[in-house]
Amino acid sequence: MSKPVIAIVGRPNVGKSTLFNKLIGERRSIVEDIPGVTRDRIYGETEWCGRKFSVIDTGGIEPKTDDTILKQMRFQAQVAIESADVILFICDVRAGLTASDRDIAVMLQKSGKPIIPCINKCDSVGNVPFEFYEFYELGFDCEPIALSSVHGSGTGDILDEVIKALPEDTEEEDDDDSIKVAVIGKPNAGKSSIINRIVGQERLIVSNIAGTTRDAVDTHVENQHGKFTFIDTAGIRRASKINDKIEKYSVLRAHMAVERADVCLIMIDAATGITEQDEKIAGIAHEAGKACIIVVNKWDSIEKDNNTVNAFNERIRTALAYMPYAPIVYVSAMTGQRVPTLFEHIKYVHNQANTRISTGMLNDVLAEATMKVQPPSDKGRRLKIYYMTQVSVAPPTFVLFCNNAELFHYSYQRYIENCLRQTFGFSGTPIRLVIKMKGDN
Repeated sequence: MSKPVIAIVGRPNVGKSTLFNKLIGERRSIVEDIPGVTRDRIYGETEWCGRKFSVIDTGGIEPKTDDTILKQMRFQAQVAIESADVILFICDVRAGLTASDRDIAVMLQKSGKPIIPCINKCDSVGNVPFEFYEFYELGFDCEPIALSSVHGSGTGDILDEVIKALPEDTEEEDDDDSIKVAVIGKPNAGKSSIINRIVGQERLIVSNIAGTTRDAVDTHVENQHGKFTFIDTAGIRRASKINDKIEKYSVLRAHMAVERADVCLIMIDAATGITEQDEKIAGIAHEAGKACIIVVNKWDSIEKDNNTVNAFNERIRTALAYMPYAPIVYVSAMTGQRVPTLFEHIKYVHNQANTRISTGMLNDVLAEATMKVQPPSDKGRRLKIYYMTQVSVAPPTFVLFCNNAELFHYSYQRYIENCLRQTFGFSGTPIRLVIKMKGDN
């Protein structure tokens, strides 16, 4: 069975994300004193009394609104409620019991899930404000719990109630064997749409408003190809266009998403073609040593002839000359064209990135390579490469021991890398070569 799921819901700006960050022990959700900052469902994990939980942070619920984003935030919160085992209903003691709180309470009671009312911003230790007692009117089975999400007081009481509300036989399952896939790209390239198409439900908010996704969001998928965790990220803009603090946090989250990913899908908008910003975004994944797939989205919107694919491939290969290893896949999130093939590509490049080659086989390739093309020399000194060994995977990393590291020019390193790729493949993954002089530690 999967880990029990706790959903954190409530009006905007009542402290949901602050509590989420406190529970999981890291600052994953963006926290700003602006309503509507957390838009999608954010996942994390926590542990209490030997039990592990998945925690979902949600965008604030506005029960009555015509705003497009707010309506979608409400929908996302409802999806989180449906998938939760226990719901933490966060209210603001300073604002008192509002009409919106009452409307949300009615919605939660209809869910039939255990509800724990958490009255936030009770920051005075041992001194509950008089307004706290208004929340007993909500009529939940669990009595309201005084909480200060900023200071962390009350979180233990909340988690004690969570454990009481869960069935005894709920067990957790370790999902660490899933392939983590970060979906990165410019704003409005179709990152959320591609995940929604993969999952088959409106898992992420999708709109044509650039910058809709602000946090990195995890979506778990299991099918005949295996287990996958897709990480949708905020679109990465040019630094000159990152004006507000929330946007800066989002770029940081995208970088962090790449760091914890095994594979990166680099989304390119076919309608606009590859841009300088796409080159920089792809460079983030390349520098991090991640297996990569270049996904050209909106391919259905392009008028084509017999040379369209070749011409687009050439433009991509020219712009991303530093990552010729990455396969290119043309898809349409709108129609679903070739989207199912992404699983095969992801699994393949992940396997390639985790390939290990024996030292004997590596040195056979090295001997043949140095025989075909002599190592460089300078002023009578010639480079001698004694042997090569693989020291790690993801990315495959090789140490080459030689007589003089200064003679091991970059061009000859590229030649050795190409020989490795010709023999062993390593499609979709960068290769790292570490040059050491014999006797170096």
